[in-house]
Amino acid sequence: MHFSIPDTQEFTDGAGNAYIGYNIYINGSFHCTARYKQLHNLHVQLSKDLDVLPIFPPKKLFPLTVAQQEERRLALEKYIQSIGQNVALNNSEILNGFLLNAQQETACADGLSEHETLDIFLMNGSRVPLSVSPGEHSGRVLEKVYKHIKLAEKYYFHFALFIIMQDELSGSVKILRKLQEFESPFITHKYVGSAGARIVLRKNYWDATYDVELLSDPVTLNLLYIQAAAEVRSGWIPVTKEVQHQLESLEKSGSRREYLNIARYLKYYGYMQFAPCYCDYPERSSRVLLAIGGNELNLRVLSPEEHEVVFKVSRMRCWRITTMQSETNRHEDNECSLELSFEYLIARNELQWITIASEQAILMSVCLQAMIDELLQKRVVGSKNQAESGKSWTYVMRDGQSRIVAGSPLRECANNNHSKSGPIIKKLANKWSAVTSKKSNDSRAVADKTQTTDLDVMENNVFRMIGDDDL
Repeated sequence: MHFSIPDTQEFTDGAGNAYIGYNIYINGSFHCTARYKQLHNLHVQLSKDLDVLPIFPPKKLFPLTVAQQEERRLALEKYIQSIGQNVALNNSEILNGFLLNAQQETACADGLSEHETLDIFLMNGSRVPLSVSPGEHSGRVLEKVYKHIKLAEKYYFHFALFIIMQDELSGSVKILRKLQEFESPFITHKYVGSAGARIVLRKNYWDATYDVELLSDPVTLNLLYIQAAAEVRSGWIPVTKEVQHQLESLEKSGSRREYLNIARYLKYYGYMQFAPCYCDYPERSSRVLLAIGGNELNLRVLSPEEHEVVFKVSRMRCWRITTMQSETNRHEDNECSLELSFEYLIARNELQWITIASEQAILMSVCLQAMIDELLQKRVVGSKNQAESGKSWTYVMRDGQSRIVAGSPLRECANNNHSKSGPIIKKLANKWSAVTSKKSNDSRAVADKTQTTDLDVMENNVFRMIGDDDL
């Protein structure tokens, strides 16, 4: 997970005392606001089960100056980013439960009722209306969707909820991100605040060989068909006129299995497509169409003549995300551009950094990590780390009150109603997260008078398994 705390807000408690709230962004989107003491309590709760934790920023005896407040923000950001890079911590139900509770508490003053209506869509626009509680996390909402469409439980893992932006006029689709267990789909959708935003059910795997089993079930067959047909129509899966005519005929006749048997062998089937962006390969400022899938990052360079460049994920040693923020706008509307850079084994014993400038850089990073996790599950013998369950933990609210959460935090917190008092964060959904790492080339930042904010390098464990046959 990519965490950041790009800014803060000042609040006043019931006694009239001012305090600072830290705005936490996860995977590029605003998630919640938390006080220092809430984050400190999270650290205490995690330390009960985990021996190795990042150093938590120390308390201060006297009120903080403006400079000290900024120093604390940066220290808290570094702390929570370290948590985001730790797989064991990411799997902690205490962390996920804290994030869900904090999101609920942040949103509770917005007049949310106990039951709300939430529309979940399939990729063909079909609507699944659900009655949900704002406190229900993505896993619980997913279960309601599965039951509504009568999906067999053994196939639950293969599908997930995503937030997309759809242009009603052009029909173009842009995927924002996958919804996680630590968030409420209802609240997250409310934060996005755009008429074109939808929560959709999509495939949640990269290896197309999973399709073989899913084609034998009528419900999963229908879901795969709906997504493939939508991606063909949108141009995500480019087809020749001959293939297009063939697919249209099968679509009209309702031959969904036959449709998929053709679509599955088309280039870019099962890939995640991104908006046009820029890359410094093969030349600086090359305009490209980027897609991730098939264990590769695929670039279609658009000029001077369109051609394809393929980067295998197994040959990426590491990657990082950087924000580039202009001095002229950093105090105005917080606009910034994002860059994804990865170190790639171009040839034997030759590594080269490749940089892609895109506002979807965080989603690209998340996709790469998910694909690599899937590869590791196949290559490495062993089971997944199981998150702890059944343990009690304490959640501290902003007003200082605390409560014991028993059992699974994600299950428990959905059933607890928070106080309706307290401030609400508004107009934050369009800000992007800041992430850390060193730039491989700072010449552009100097030339454009921009500042960079960087995030820790993400190591690729699959790269360590690369052999002569992969070169």
